[in-house]
Amino acid sequence: MTAIAETIRVDLGARGYDIVIAPGALRDLGKLMAPVLSRPFMVVISDENVAQHHLKAAQASLTQEDITVETIVLPPGEETKSFAALEKLVGQLLDLGVERQDVIVALGGGVIGDLAGFAASVLRRGIGYVQVPTTLLAQVDSSVGGKTAINVAQGKNLIGAFHQPALVVTDVDMLDTLPERQLLAGYAEIVKYGVLGDAAFFGWLEANGAGLLAGGSNGQSLRTEAVAKSVRAKAAIVEADEREAGKRALLNLGHTFGHALEAATGYSDRLLHGEGVAIGMGLALDLSAQLGHAGPADAERLRAHLSSVGLPASLRNIEGGALSADALLAHMMQDKKVTRGELNLVLARGIGEAFVAKNVPAEKVRDLLVQNGATQSGS
Repeated sequence: MTAIAETIRVDLGARGYDIVIAPGALRDLGKLMAPVLSRPFMVVISDENVAQHHLKAAQASLTQEDITVETIVLPPGEETKSFAALEKLVGQLLDLGVERQDVIVALGGGVIGDLAGFAASVLRRGIGYVQVPTTLLAQVDSSVGGKTAINVAQGKNLIGAFHQPALVVTDVDMLDTLPERQLLAGYAEIVKYGVLGDAAFFGWLEANGAGLLAGGSNGQSLRTEAVAKSVRAKAAIVEADEREAGKRALLNLGHTFGHALEAATGYSDRLLHGEGVAIGMGLALDLSAQLGHAGPADAERLRAHLSSVGLPASLRNIEGGALSADALLAHMMQDKKVTRGELNLVLARGIGEAFVAKNVPAEKVRDLLVQNGATQSGS
């Protein structure tokens, strides 16, 4: 293992697990898997895009340790996070003879991690799974914390379960195969950790974000540092609030807006998840200022950084025409933080000081969306 490897423990007692972060970690997957296997057999679940780049290396690492490997390769994209895909995947796993004590591997981004993790949570009332996140977004967010889910017509991630992985293996070298847009989308989640609770980290990103995204030997070091910093931040929150009863909701900064934008754009390439989060964070800081919690300079600073690296920072950056404010608000009311019909949002008192605001007036949110380029009702 490389000298710059980091192992971060998510301390949840019997459900605790390690997150191994290192360039080249995929080569050690077989050795890292040994402690979590009950027998030398596993199924690796991936998608067509990821399989092209990384499946052979994963298989080689596993078979080198005399582990029998079966593979399931799924179509890429959010459409794969569906009931139909879940039913098919569970059937395939049963046909392959997966037993109660077996472990499956999710080799992919957030879609594969969410779907495979949810399948693991329900198969034989719960089997083990290992996350091998291949996108920056998955490495810093969705692979950590045990949230698994699929999408339905009413919204994103509304059907799912908390099911912690047995291990997370994060190879930052995999980021070299990502399209630039996907890399940027993941970077938005890194920015989130600075905005929600670490102003110094946000300042570090302002100074180093461009180099991190550029790659190369220096970029690899910056990526490892940023991924580890983000994972430590999320691990600490998950340890304090595993099932999102309180503090863990802060991780949804920008997500209520972002998920609504994704739903309104049909979960398509028109808007990637991280792009929705980037726009959503700006809207959250705008609303924070309008409600008197923060100054307008914070939103301006955030948008300046997002724009400087090439991320969308406004509703007006979404191609394909303006979105309806009423439709967006309807999607937001499906958010998991809504209680008794009241809209609760993660807002901020400034960069690095996020909090959950209760009973946010829907009219204020609608007005904000219109101010930022959404269409009026009926237009």
